[in-house]
Amino acid sequence: MRYASRAYLLLLNGMALAAAIMLVWLMVAIVLSVVIRNLGLQPSAWFFLSTEYAMFYLTLLGAPWLVRHKGHVHIELLTSILPPMALQFLSRLVALLCVAVCVVLAWKGYNLVSMNLVRNDYDVRAFFVPKWILTIAYPVCFFMMAIEFARFVIGRDILHSGEAGIKE
Repeated sequence: MRYASRAYLLLLNGMALAAAIMLVWLMVAIVLSVVIRNLGLQPSAWFFLSTEYAMFYLTLLGAPWLVRHKGHVHIELLTSILPPMALQFLSRLVALLCVAVCVVLAWKGYNLVSMNLVRNDYDVRAFFVPKWILTIAYPVCFFMMAIEFARFVIGRDILHSGEAGIKE
């Protein structure tokens, strides 16, 4: 079990690292594209397409890591005034609802990937890209988010801190 846990954590951190690299690529590609246009040239269609895909992937690939590190956005007005037992209950209930939503989205994503494979669908723009390459991120990332939210349902730690204010 220790090896599976270590492999899962490596996958989670690897996905977050890939998302970070894609974020850097977005910055570089946009700067290069602007420079190329200012020189009176036409940037490659690959620049535009790769930045579109990077925005999509970095959002999904980074999400499970953000859930693990409580990097998501939530409003603390209610949770900051709750007594500890009510906070525990509400936080675990919210995490359970998040698990349910993520499982449904992972299942729908799996169905979408399966349909893309069966139909042999392509994303046709500047290049022909098999659609499953885009949609495979849905079931993987949403399933991993479900796992991360489940840690807050059954684990010792809860999703919400119960403290209001900016913590830096």
